[in-house]
Amino acid sequence: MPERVDVRKTYKLFLGGDFPRSESGRSYEVMDSKGDWLANASRASRKDLRDAVKVARSAWSKWAGATAYNRGQVLYRIAEMMETRRAELVAEVAGAEGKRGASKQVDEAIDTWVWYAGLADKLTQIMGGLNPVAGPYFNLTAPEPTGVCGIVAPETPSLGGLVGRIAPALCGGNVVIALASEPHPLPAVALAECLATSDLPKGVVNILTGHTAELTPWLASHGDVDALDVTGVGAEQLADAERAGADNVKRVIKGSGARSPYEATAFMEMKTVWHPKGA
Repeated sequence: MPERVDVRKTYKLFLGGDFPRSESGRSYEVMDSKGDWLANASRASRKDLRDAVKVARSAWSKWAGATAYNRGQVLYRIAEMMETRRAELVAEVAGAEGKRGASKQVDEAIDTWVWYAGLADKLTQIMGGLNPVAGPYFNLTAPEPTGVCGIVAPETPSLGGLVGRIAPALCGGNVVIALASEPHPLPAVALAECLATSDLPKGVVNILTGHTAELTPWLASHGDVDALDVTGVGAEQLADAERAGADNVKRVIKGSGARSPYEATAFMEMKTVWHPKGA
């Protein structure tokens, strides 16, 4: 009997809830923690990025219009799906970065979803407020979602770093186009499979793999991207990315890595309204 050949996994992009290959047909080699070939991942193009922005924009109104309680339920469902595939996620992280700390990284990523799920319906109370003013008015401030957020994830931790940037953006009602870790993209694809089988509406999260130096300038300069998270942008590209974002009045963010309401409101606008007392 001939020896069985393992079925190798094909790692694709995650756009609009689907898993297409790059329209360019390009891919690039991904190495494991020892420097040996691990897999080929799709290398996203500028057109793939434009497609991701388009589907994200179309998904935004539904996600932003959902109740905060409902968004929290969806984020918790993502944690549930990751928990059921924990062994696979640990294997992907271990293959990318080595076995040391892989289990802890996956557990912390799952816990991050749970933390922001609990924050979703409390964010307005924590970060909003009633402002004292010199006049017979109520002056109220509350956070509102910015819209389409482009995220450049850090290279490491490959899974935890990505989740730590996506979760706070979704918590506040934003939608995301994320550039996964270039050297370690495979955990991001495994995460995308968890997202696809959760209750997350299509297009709310889109994950591109490829060369971040190629894609970041277009993400920063795209006029329909409302915010740019430069957490994973290299020092040599950072100034150019910030300048490109400023050219189209884009909110530019750099995450701290800590779970915090401030990480969520960094992706949001603070809206202040006046209302006469007694009216």
